[in-house]
Amino acid sequence: MSTTYKSAGVNIDAGNELVKRLKKKLPKIGGFGALFPINGTKYNLVSSTDGVGTKLKIAFLLNKHDTVGVDLVAMNANDLICVGAKPLFFLDYFACGKLSVDQAEQVIKGIVKGCVLSGLSLIGGETAEMPGLYKNDEYDLAGFSVGIIEKGKQINGKKIKSGDVVIGLPSNGLHSNGYSLIRKVFSDAELRRYSKQLLAPTKIYVKEVLAALSKFNSNKQNIVGIAHITGGSFYDKIERILPENTRAVIKKKSWKVPKIFKLVQKKGKVPSDDIYRTLNMGIGMVLIVRSNAVLRVKKFFKSAKTIGYIKKGNRGVEII
Repeated sequence: MSTTYKSAGVNIDAGNELVKRLKKKLPKIGGFGALFPINGTKYNLVSSTDGVGTKLKIAFLLNKHDTVGVDLVAMNANDLICVGAKPLFFLDYFACGKLSVDQAEQVIKGIVKGCVLSGLSLIGGETAEMPGLYKNDEYDLAGFSVGIIEKGKQINGKKIKSGDVVIGLPSNGLHSNGYSLIRKVFSDAELRRYSKQLLAPTKIYVKEVLAALSKFNSNKQNIVGIAHITGGSFYDKIERILPENTRAVIKKKSWKVPKIFKLVQKKGKVPSDDIYRTLNMGIGMVLIVRSNAVLRVKKFFKSAKTIGYIKKGNRGVEII
């Protein structure tokens, strides 16, 4: 019997339906970062919020808490740069059943490290003890970040057109999505066996992506779309930035999928469409680039791969 993300307890379609309903009242939501104009200036603030998800369950099982703080920052900071924003500051929310100072200290050390890597200032946070809501040895994390960008310079995907090229930046593992599926597929013994891969912190792309935008978008936009490959993966996250009547085609054989992803798919008998809507499969960030800039952009990132292209068609993503 095959395993899907939905059978593991996560219904992406339900989440998308909620966003669809909310957008009727709040039409500006749904992007990777929300813009807020600073009146009287040429700047917009950009905000994002996210958590680590059930990857925390692996940290609890292994009693290893020094990496999930990096994940928390990465999930926020990587969203900010999808808009082209420079990260400014970060706040965290740590909720638990009973506060373990040693455990919380390890988590916060990771948050501090993530902030250093992404150029964010950790300016505050909240710690909440809620006995009865959380188990004594468990906690949950949320993060909130703010960045800044000049008005009119944000990356929003509106300039994406047929003929543009999709470039993938490699992930350094599973990052921080799909862990409900992973925990459904693997036994506790296997979770321990593959702990190094499973708890590898999410790669933070901030410095290299901002440097690329400075280099290639200073006079005109050569990088016209950026998508952080997290929940919903290739299908939902790339579609989020596509204009109407454009379609992204992703060639799944254009990069080498790391073994851990193949292992999850094989052991869980996960259908191809579902695995590419759940896990990043080795690609953590996607750039949509003008065709005449592809070679220069790939040379800049060095490890980047051409993984697809944009064509005319019904708005969406197809993987071949």
